[in-house]
Amino acid sequence: MIFDPAAGLLTFWQQIQPFDTWLLTHINQDWSSTFLDTVLPFMRETFFWIPLYLFLVLFVTMNFGLRGLWWLLGIVLTAALSDIISSQIIKQHVMRVRPCQDASVAQHIRFFINYCPKSSSFTSSHACSHFAQAMFFFLTLRTVLGRWTGLFFVWAFVIAYTQVYVGVHYPFDVFCGALIGCGIGFATGKLFNNKIGILRLA
Repeated sequence: MIFDPAAGLLTFWQQIQPFDTWLLTHINQDWSSTFLDTVLPFMRETFFWIPLYLFLVLFVTMNFGLRGLWWLLGIVLTAALSDIISSQIIKQHVMRVRPCQDASVAQHIRFFINYCPKSSSFTSSHACSHFAQAMFFFLTLRTVLGRWTGLFFVWAFVIAYTQVYVGVHYPFDVFCGALIGCGIGFATGKLFNNKIGILRLA
């Protein structure tokens, strides 16, 4: 008997779809509020987090000099790998219709942003990118910021959760994106610590 990968993948999505849709509906409708409806759509936008990025760039470059510049390169590498793996490789080979593009699902959810991307829903590139950055931040800055570095995962979770809340991804897309992102951030973070050295304040 010859295994058909395409048929196997289709069966997998058919099996996971009911639970994924159920959880999406609860997050999008039942676990909602006027406050979340107003605030969360902004959380997924890059411009909203510019102050955080500027703070980290200034903090690291002012305190660690040349190693700070290598740290910035590490962030760029982490972001690039996340985009390549999630958007350029996985999305190009695993096509899953986004909930906001699926007529049978879209009619039952609330949609909060101006457009629904036509690219594959799997995996969430937002989740992949931000969890990769969160892991990189955690591994490279925990000796400097201590327990506060755990907040980077809260930050990534809020952004990933928002992708489901606004209706552009299923929870499973976000979960897998987060796992892949953590793996990428772990690899780049360990590479930085091993090759450049662990950052410490004098």
